[in-house]
Amino acid sequence: MPDRADDVRREGVAPEAGPRRPPERWLFSGTYGLVLASAMISALDATGETADPASDALWVLLAALASCAAHGYAHVIARRASAGGGAGTSRLRSVLAEWPLVAAVLPTVGMLLAALAEWWAEDTAVDVALLFNTVALFAVGTSAARIAGRRWPPACRAGAMDMLIGLMIIAANALTH
Repeated sequence: MPDRADDVRREGVAPEAGPRRPPERWLFSGTYGLVLASAMISALDATGETADPASDALWVLLAALASCAAHGYAHVIARRASAGGGAGTSRLRSVLAEWPLVAAVLPTVGMLLAALAEWWAEDTAVDVALLFNTVALFAVGTSAARIAGRRWPPACRAGAMDMLIGLMIIAANALTH
């Protein structure tokens, strides 16, 4: 007679998730930040314009900070609508809890600043950042699936699906330039 372990194996779910589980918000905001950084540098990487990695890095960072504040505040508004409000410190905590979104764009900002320091051309920085963010999307997607208890093959499929977002941005960048 099949037991629970057989059902778990058939579904591709590992019997136990690991003891260290990053918060769901970290995975959500980190993924959002990676996609935001990729979309921003792709949009800012205009053909025929003079390269300005400092301005591009600033815009990526400002967009991340604005998105962080807007997303955190959206949680505040949703909580206020459903629960009749909340304490001021919990509102601030909701906004500050979106820090992984900003952290996720920092490698892209660093690569653009490296172009500013003339360690490489801005085009190279954009290409490397797009590749890095795409690989990071795979890693975050795989990690999230593993945390949810999936075995390696289904987790890698989930990561590959997340990676498709980065590949679509790379393809759009290639088609528009």
